[in-house]
Amino acid sequence: MPETETYADLHADATAVLSRWTATSPAAAANRDRTLALLAAGPVAMSRAHRPGHVTASALVLDPAGDRVLLCLHGKFRKWVQLGGHCEPGDRALAAAALREATEESGIAGLVVDPTPIDVDIHPVACQGGSLHYDVRFAVLAPAGATERVSAESEALGWFPPDRLPEPLADGTVQLVAPALATLTRRATG
Repeated sequence: MPETETYADLHADATAVLSRWTATSPAAAANRDRTLALLAAGPVAMSRAHRPGHVTASALVLDPAGDRVLLCLHGKFRKWVQLGGHCEPGDRALAAAALREATEESGIAGLVVDPTPIDVDIHPVACQGGSLHYDVRFAVLAPAGATERVSAESEALGWFPPDRLPEPLADGTVQLVAPALATLTRRATG
């Protein structure tokens, strides 16, 4: 199946989600607009083979009370970071891609993703000899009593208070905490 057909549903979802999203910061708004410009290339912008850059999906996992966030010590770049990664041909929605990645990387069953993004970040990566990740980020809620399990992609997983995140922390991870906690509050009240 050609790449454009493989990612057609995901591309349509990403375009719709970002077109209607009210950004959580001026930087996120600028990154949303840059991501929408990338998406103008068509469904290929969802694939890691797209050298100018590609859309990825990640998740900041929160415990039910918002007292802790789950981070992974990434095996490749040895920094603590939210869970997430590349979109796959079977993904039909960005939020679902973030949920799939969070579930695979945490080993936690029963995670729930909020479908509204909390951030968009653009950063350079080594994919395809050098590219950009246009990372759309979501809040994901863990069930009470969730127990994490380290995957092949991480050295460690850990729960941390939102105001005491570990070091070394990947750039852009701290900016997810406030909008993720706001998502938890919005869900609880309404």
